[in-house]
Amino acid sequence: MGKRRTGPRFGIAYRRTGTLLAVAAATAFSPALVDDAFAFKLFGINLFGSDEPTEQVIDPVRYTVTLDTGNAADDLKKALDNSSMLLSDKDKPVSGDLGVVIKARDDRDRLLAALYEQARYGGVVSVTINGTDLDALPPNPTFPRTKPVAVAVRVQPGPVFKLGKIVLQGDAAHVDPAKYGLVRGGNASTIAILKAGDQMVADFRREGRPLAKVVQRDVIADHDTNEVELTLKVVGGPVAPIGNVGVTGQKSVDPDFIRRYSRLNEGKPYSPEELRKASDRLRKLGVFSSVTIREADQLAPNGTIPMTIEVSEGKQRYFGFGAQYSTIDGFGLQGYWGHRNLFGQAESLRIEGSVSRLGETTNIGDLDYGAGILFSKPGAFFPAATFNASLRAKTEHPDTYDASTITADAGLTYEITDYDTVSGGGQVQYEDSTDAFGDHRYLTTSIPLSYVRDTRDNKLDPHEGYRATVDLKPSYEAMHSTFFTSAEGSISGYKAIGPNDNVVFAGKLSAGSLLGAGDLQNVPTTRRFYAGGGGSVRGYGYQEITVYNANGDAVGGSSYVTASLEARIRITDTIGIVPFVDAGSVTASTFPDFSDIRVGTGVGLRYATPFGPIRLDVAVPLNKYAGGSDYGIYAGIGQAF
Repeated sequence: MGKRRTGPRFGIAYRRTGTLLAVAAATAFSPALVDDAFAFKLFGINLFGSDEPTEQVIDPVRYTVTLDTGNAADDLKKALDNSSMLLSDKDKPVSGDLGVVIKARDDRDRLLAALYEQARYGGVVSVTINGTDLDALPPNPTFPRTKPVAVAVRVQPGPVFKLGKIVLQGDAAHVDPAKYGLVRGGNASTIAILKAGDQMVADFRREGRPLAKVVQRDVIADHDTNEVELTLKVVGGPVAPIGNVGVTGQKSVDPDFIRRYSRLNEGKPYSPEELRKASDRLRKLGVFSSVTIREADQLAPNGTIPMTIEVSEGKQRYFGFGAQYSTIDGFGLQGYWGHRNLFGQAESLRIEGSVSRLGETTNIGDLDYGAGILFSKPGAFFPAATFNASLRAKTEHPDTYDASTITADAGLTYEITDYDTVSGGGQVQYEDSTDAFGDHRYLTTSIPLSYVRDTRDNKLDPHEGYRATVDLKPSYEAMHSTFFTSAEGSISGYKAIGPNDNVVFAGKLSAGSLLGAGDLQNVPTTRRFYAGGGGSVRGYGYQEITVYNANGDAVGGSSYVTASLEARIRITDTIGIVPFVDAGSVTASTFPDFSDIRVGTGVGLRYATPFGPIRLDVAVPLNKYAGGSDYGIYAGIGQAF
């Protein structure tokens, strides 16, 4: 047969123990009636019923389809089946007789593309409709309507082609084709060829060349040798820094703030990675429903590359509510209201409140209450800095103490790198509490300092990376004239193994110490250490693991260590199981002496959702306290750590 071009230019179309059930909603429930079908959504997940409206088809025509792939191997047969819209839409009518023909022609092109993706450039796809070859049909065919139109598709895959002569032109002429998987006798699939060209362009762009592009991509198949000759021309274009940055689409957000917060400064070297970071950074503000950064298709007269940040503002005011139930603590209710763009520069304000232990006690003074006002200003002083301030009030009645606190915080968080963040500020807290030492009041001034390094690939469901934190909180308690410092640190790591990373091993180690505290009763009750519950050692009640006096009353600890290990095993795309073991020790000494180690173990269930896995864990204590918890059930969104 000799050589022939496969196409004019190669392209592709192509807390306490007990059961806890929690529900939170912010316009999260969405029942929908579609024609005669009923659908119900929870958190955006379709639980039952049809989620799609039934399309009205003019002059509906039904058809049957057969797809004969001959002796094609299973993987090729699967690829062809997946490519056929005739097959996937076989239960849906098309519009008119011509609609059958159009769908058949499109399917032929799709099947040929699927063959090319498998490097089968000699493949043949033939289609007949009611026994007539597709190309022999008149321009406006008519088919009998007494039965569905019969469409028969036959695919002859042909041999697998290999790469033959490889010609690189333009700026690509100086690169090694093998670096991009292009070698004689190698993979000649369209996917491999497209990937090679795109990778060359990406490499040129990483060199600061924003106008890099593929200008020619020719594939010629030699059917005598089953080889393809590839000509690929890539131009890099000049190195150009970032030029003028425009902003469009904004309504109430200051465009100068958008430009400054993006950190795409004029004169800065062009980098696709910096553009991606800028887009992610703006999106995380929560003000915009979409962010797109577009580059100009030519350089400005001064040799820079202009670009435009296109944004679409989302809803700036929001509210939500939640409810929870525990067999131990009774009902709980939470609610919040927020504004994402208070003064026009993405400042956020959030007002929240909660009440719990409803039904557990009839005395309203024994309920747990919480309320807070939180303010955040991104880009404060520096584009990489965020100012945070809050005022919170809380009353709580765990088994270990009763406490009412009012806390005021203000501080600055600074992003050193993409992974490293430092923060510092000031805090004043008033506390009125009753515990094993009696009734006390505390007024504590603190300077919270923290460092976080976070390399996790996903915050709610990490598969790789780690997160390490160091927290120091020098404090002065005025009513008892006590200086002390709480020092805490933690590290969690994640490693995925197995096919498709279906098993993730996750571990966490945390430790803390009260330095210079002296008499523990001079330290606020809520600043002492406790463990147990869903956030530390599962199987034990909330704050059950701590130091007890001779009367069996909890006094809190001066140091602690906790550790957790999980195997997160994915069973299906949405369901997973997680066996785990947790351990913890809280001691009276300044540094952990491990004199009392408590261990809990159990298994969890995970259900994957777009906003992170829904978690349900059941755990038992291996060395329970006398009269302590027998088990714990914990629920939440996101992994345990």
